[in-house]
Amino acid sequence: MKKVFIVLLFFLFNATMLSAQQKWVNVDSAFQLLPDNFHVYKSTDSLDGKPCIAYYAEAKLKDKHLSFTADTSHDRRITPLQFYAKNKQPLLVVNCTFFSYETNRSLNVVIKDGKMAAFNTHTIPMKGKDTFQYKHPLGSAIGIDKKRNVDVAWLYTDSLKLVAYARQLVVPSYKDSSLSFPAYFDSKNVIWVSNEAAARHGDKFNTYLKKWKMKTAVGGGPVLLQNGEIKITNEEELKFTGKAIEDKHPRTCMGYTNDGRLIVMVIQGRFPGIAEGATLTQEAQLLKDLGCTEALNLDGGGSSCMLINGKETITPSDKVGERPVPAVFVIKVPQKRK
Repeated sequence: MKKVFIVLLFFLFNATMLSAQQKWVNVDSAFQLLPDNFHVYKSTDSLDGKPCIAYYAEAKLKDKHLSFTADTSHDRRITPLQFYAKNKQPLLVVNCTFFSYETNRSLNVVIKDGKMAAFNTHTIPMKGKDTFQYKHPLGSAIGIDKKRNVDVAWLYTDSLKLVAYARQLVVPSYKDSSLSFPAYFDSKNVIWVSNEAAARHGDKFNTYLKKWKMKTAVGGGPVLLQNGEIKITNEEELKFTGKAIEDKHPRTCMGYTNDGRLIVMVIQGRFPGIAEGATLTQEAQLLKDLGCTEALNLDGGGSSCMLINGKETITPSDKVGERPVPAVFVIKVPQKRK
């Protein structure tokens, strides 16, 4: 009976530990001077029993003293600290898009001042017996419009078009032998795609996407939260293969709450015994616990880095320090701070 009781206590302890929320401590004083509606929090609580270090910045979206934008480095990569200097020392700089080492270009959308600065990659070559087949996913992004409303959506982008086209529900990837995404524009300039019969307009599988008029947006993936619940769309977006959704890595992510707060989070990782990172599921849970309605994973691993007033939050996992990236999300204070 005693052994049964001890075993029961063990499982109850672990269940409590796994379900407990992280404790976050305000660390504004480490990054001064900060505006009133911007705060920084840190957690050193273990994550499901493993050591963890994480930070998140919280910004009030409707505060007109805060400016939300993005920046790119035009076919080359530079460090977040170099972006910080390039943008005249903004309040926040954080990595965002995935990228190609061969071209140094973003593989996801970037919208800056309402203009497309980078585009989603919609064609992925398959391997093995399907060498001549391609999969066409719709990548996800988080955007902020002129009225400071935030949205997470799945996008079609085209370098010949001035705007992105969005859908609020995830779309399974489309497979065929074409090098281009099966997109068709109707008279209202709305695009439609079909999962099984793209050439037949009016087919029941058709999916319609409308213009996504955002002032600022950055892409990544997969989506982590929808309607306040964990719904990771990794299989539809084709981001991580196999069981990589449960691998622990450094992470960068963004989300927003119903009460108008933007959450930008980074999780340190690849430091055994100190900070081991997070799975996509754990990352999603952290954002849900903070009250996010929708949230998006961004490029992680050695790219994860967030600067507040030019100071690092987490320690990047690359041995050389900050990894050069092609794009960043930026928060500025337009008026001079005293």
